[in-house]
Amino acid sequence: MAFQFNFSIDENESNEPDTHDKTDLQLCSPKHKQESTEKRKQTADTVADSRLGTDKHQDKTPSKKNFSFKAAKEHNIPEDLNKILENKVMETVADLYYINMSVVEMMCLDGTDREGIVSKSVSSHSDLIPGVYEGGLKVWECTFDLIDYFAEAEIQFTNKTVLDLGCGAGLLGIVALRGKAEKVHFQDYNSTVIDEITLPNVVANCINEGNRMGSRDSRKTSKPPLKRPKKAERLPNLLTNCRFFSGEWSEVTPLLLSSNKPFSKYDIILTSETIYNPDYYSALHDTLAQLLHKNGRVYLASKVHYFGVGGGIYLFEKFIEERNVFSTSIVKIIDKGLQRCIMEMAFKDASENSTTGPSKIS
Repeated sequence: MAFQFNFSIDENESNEPDTHDKTDLQLCSPKHKQESTEKRKQTADTVADSRLGTDKHQDKTPSKKNFSFKAAKEHNIPEDLNKILENKVMETVADLYYINMSVVEMMCLDGTDREGIVSKSVSSHSDLIPGVYEGGLKVWECTFDLIDYFAEAEIQFTNKTVLDLGCGAGLLGIVALRGKAEKVHFQDYNSTVIDEITLPNVVANCINEGNRMGSRDSRKTSKPPLKRPKKAERLPNLLTNCRFFSGEWSEVTPLLLSSNKPFSKYDIILTSETIYNPDYYSALHDTLAQLLHKNGRVYLASKVHYFGVGGGIYLFEKFIEERNVFSTSIVKIIDKGLQRCIMEMAFKDASENSTTGPSKIS
């Protein structure tokens, strides 16, 4: 089925940082001085020994358990693909199309956001409101760390079943989809994010223009096509390989497991900047344990520490060790700015029977 594109590509988008601590391409990072890795580990041990409690970024107000209930639901792909891309402004990064977030935010303020997450984010001057809005309107920088790692470690997605957990813009899942994954599922806390950002991004990348992947310089916007196509066809079966979900992790898991649609556990789970709040560690751990295939792998990208909420890679690593279900390995450390890490996780039984070092899933 062919469809008419009705979006524009903004070639003059300004990439200046704004008051929400965005870097180029709306990548968000707290402006704090880097502390040593060893000190981070010591801090994590101290906090973990006391409680895995409160305290993502510097402008966030911590909240313990006063979160509103967010039921899970599946989002169907509309038949009219024109409608999904209508009035959308597209940009490119790492050879991927993605929606200009600022335009989406303005449209949401005009009434397309049934959850009201944009107005609430603006009024509270926060990119995260625990239990209300969990950051899916931003593309956080660790996403691109993980995309770079896929290329460096030669991670293969061919014929794999993949979950992009806490997907936001869905770029990780789109990379897997274009890497010939058999199935890719996308999950975000907010339904507005799925409908207004994730779905349009996936559709925009499922066009018959060949494989645009390959760029490893994730921070630079690649040049858009000189002429946008008047017509573009879906790549064979790509969209039919996708499912989209919103809601809390603890609610999405039973929805998947009880669905009358065929479901198999995931060979690969991808997640970026989802461990900022220690209050979520238990739900995240249980979700991974219930949905990951016994020989599967989790690839998780995170900052070493999230100021204002208290989470971070070493605190989460200690939490996982205490649960004694997964083995973990820090496979990459990025020292630019606030230190960031890529973690690989596998079930202990599976990791004990495999070779050490980063896994190439083939």
